[in-house]
Amino acid sequence: MREFDHLPPAYVLTNARVPACLIDAAHPADTEGLVRVDVAVAAGRITAIGAALELPELPRIPLNGRLVLPGLVDVHTHLDKAFIWPRAQNRDGSFAGALAAADADRRAHWTADDVRTRMDFALRCAHAHGTVAIRTHLDSIGPQTAISWPVFGEMRETWRERIALQAVALTPIDLVLEDAEFLPLLDAVRRHRGVLGAVTYMSPALPAGLDRLFAAAGEHGLDLDFHVDETADPGAHSLALIAEAALRHGFEGRILAGHCCSLARQSEDAIDRTLDLVARAGVAVVSLPMCNLYLQDRHAGRTPRWRGITLLHEMKARGIEVMVASDNARDPFYAYGDLDLVEVYREATRIAHLDHPFADWPAIVARAPAAQMGLAAGRIAVDRPADLIILTARSLNEALARPQLDRIVIRDGARLNAVAPDYAELDSLKGMPHGL
Repeated sequence: MREFDHLPPAYVLTNARVPACLIDAAHPADTEGLVRVDVAVAAGRITAIGAALELPELPRIPLNGRLVLPGLVDVHTHLDKAFIWPRAQNRDGSFAGALAAADADRRAHWTADDVRTRMDFALRCAHAHGTVAIRTHLDSIGPQTAISWPVFGEMRETWRERIALQAVALTPIDLVLEDAEFLPLLDAVRRHRGVLGAVTYMSPALPAGLDRLFAAAGEHGLDLDFHVDETADPGAHSLALIAEAALRHGFEGRILAGHCCSLARQSEDAIDRTLDLVARAGVAVVSLPMCNLYLQDRHAGRTPRWRGITLLHEMKARGIEVMVASDNARDPFYAYGDLDLVEVYREATRIAHLDHPFADWPAIVARAPAAQMGLAAGRIAVDRPADLIILTARSLNEALARPQLDRIVIRDGARLNAVAPDYAELDSLKGMPHGL
């Protein structure tokens, strides 16, 4: 679409198809939940949206029914781990193998320069694909806290005009009870306006650890974000304990629970009880379908029997806010991925049957995660920045049937010419084998 190579300062995109759940305007929707609209842009912002805008003074760019999305929001990533796969491979693809490989790589290689280089590489990938906001978990263990958080602060400032960044402290729940670990972590989160979090698992320390996190978050006005029940064990029920802790503390901040895999392995009674608690406590849930499909139920020589994802349909039916995200990218927890939310949405739809009807499921990579981050992104609205993704697909079915690698990304009304960086850029990092 050469007409996008030199866009004028003001123009109208005509005959666009947009998911109704992502547009701040009421129009009749088709069977896929799409509306046909024109979108006027001037000085980098959206100035009007309508079924047939009469603006004869502006040049018109016909989209012929192509699908248009807002800039997308990735609410659960690990930018500090990203792209270490060549030097930290998970040889058996298991969760235990991922933990061991990532831990060894962190201890050996995660200097400020190493983290900075890989984080910038990851952000350039996401930026090229059309992402406008990212929340990343940062391993906050021992000396790594003092390394990764300042690097994150640098990256947030460097990228603030391109991608809005938030960070979450990631540490085992047991360490929350150790002052030597928790107090520096809390200080880093407060100084960098971050989010408190932990990896929760069925440990004797879990109830006390949750109480300490909720108390600290309440005292300092922080939100919470947890890794939850990332296992096939039906006895893992820390999601319910998190919801109970939220109710017990009367917590008023935002709470996001990631993964929640084991819920799908539990009895219907246990599921109902947990979902009732989660809905009452206002806990939102982010599923990481590609990573969990990769790790869960992996056994050598045996085909996996389940998908490893949480109960998105049942949660949504209870009014629980749900979303999906990239999670890991080319590291021991997920050997693939490129911080591309169009791909994440496509694969989530296929894996979790988010279709027939599509309804408002497109919001799970846009409006819903933006709200969780406290941002006004992830929607197409008047007086918002003209951050758009234009696909060649004319329907959600076409978009999901074929990788949309020829998409046009518009940022502040202008075409973005960025491309995902070459993997060879990372060859110079310590420990990286060349030529992979």
